[in-house]
Amino acid sequence: MHVMVDLCVVPLGVGVSVSPQVAACQKVIRASGLSHRLHAYGTNIEGPWDEVMAVVKRCHEVVHEMGAPRITSTLKVGTRIDRVQSLDDKVASVEALLER
Repeated sequence: MHVMVDLCVVPLGVGVSVSPQVAACQKVIRASGLSHRLHAYGTNIEGPWDEVMAVVKRCHEVVHEMGAPRITSTLKVGTRIDRVQSLDDKVASVEALLER
């Protein structure tokens, strides 16, 4: 099953700035080869369900390996079976309406 997720990983107990941990997660996501888009409060990722969820798990593992004793994440998950749709398709449909 194809899935689109919005992932926000928040390490706790590592100080105020979490940029190093966010960058580490981005490296995991990039290495996966999955389509993704970083934004100010998370990352959209799309692909086969098992591959996307493996990336979510690996992000947690990497951040724990960096010394974060706790992590809280928000994960929005979307699937559809009526047609194929990508992250770019979703954005383009709204942008087209804005141009009217």
